[in-house]
Amino acid sequence: GGRRAPFLLRALRIAVVVCLYWFTSIAMVFLNKYLLDSPSLRLDAPLFVTFFQCALTAALCLGLSLGAACGPPCAGLPTLRLDPKVSRSVLPLSAVFIGMVTSNNLCLKHVGVAFYNVGRSLTTVFNVLLSYLLLKQTTSLYALLACGVIIGGFWLGVDQEGAEGTLSWTGIFFGILASLCVSLNAIYTKKVLPVVDGSIWRLTFYNNVNACVLFFPLMMLLGEFRTLYHFDKLGSPSFWGMMTLGGLFGFAIGYVTGLQIKFTSPLTHNVSGTAKACAQTVLAVIYFEETKSFLWWTSNLMVLGGSFAYTWVKGLEMRKVQEDPNVKSGERNETGV
Repeated sequence: GGRRAPFLLRALRIAVVVCLYWFTSIAMVFLNKYLLDSPSLRLDAPLFVTFFQCALTAALCLGLSLGAACGPPCAGLPTLRLDPKVSRSVLPLSAVFIGMVTSNNLCLKHVGVAFYNVGRSLTTVFNVLLSYLLLKQTTSLYALLACGVIIGGFWLGVDQEGAEGTLSWTGIFFGILASLCVSLNAIYTKKVLPVVDGSIWRLTFYNNVNACVLFFPLMMLLGEFRTLYHFDKLGSPSFWGMMTLGGLFGFAIGYVTGLQIKFTSPLTHNVSGTAKACAQTVLAVIYFEETKSFLWWTSNLMVLGGSFAYTWVKGLEMRKVQEDPNVKSGERNETGV
């Protein structure tokens, strides 16, 4: 009995964290879909929606930092202050970050929630490609085969969306761009972290502050200020309530992702993310009352199966490196993705 209690508590804690991650991630996608493409809202200003979420994230980071001196639950958070020199150093990552969050939202705007996972499923493929081009890291044959399954599922999904008459090439373009930016964001994050003393909290703050500044000329260039001026719900409390809720979920996803990795492992986090994507697709089909073909479902299974297989293969390779101290440096590079 004495041994069983800690195990049950750990299992319960992990279950709660995983459920929290699933709920936050899925809710954020559905909220953003409403804000970006709701027929009842009719707001054609995706950059403004993204800008507001970045501004709210920066404000929350600053507010929690100011409360750090008050003790729990803010104790331990670093003090934040805007240093122009650090901001300039983080700027290249911020440009990639803007591309990532904007293309993610534009992909979601132009494709259905059910197809969203397939539309931006090439992140793993770009991870392998960029790791080879930028970091000179090779990838094992089994991992490449898993990437091949993902690419096959992506193209089958595009074909089936076209067959059903719901294909948006604009959404596909932004989905591919989002996948590329997610991969670049991971690489640049590792490069820029030393500038902020390895603090993800500081990096989040600087990233979102820089993004807010950079979004202004983009919104002006694309005429979104004019769109907002003529938007009939700009003074609606319910609209701003949904905007704030979307921003809170956007802020929370970073925290719960870190929690899931902390209480499980990066490998388990990837498996959980794959399973979450499956649940999200099924929920979207049910919620929007869509009817999908057998081949459409097959494309989703190929993407999810390929992603899971890639995660499993890389996990085995990483375990081999950790357990065998005599692994050659060239073999170590194969596990670098």
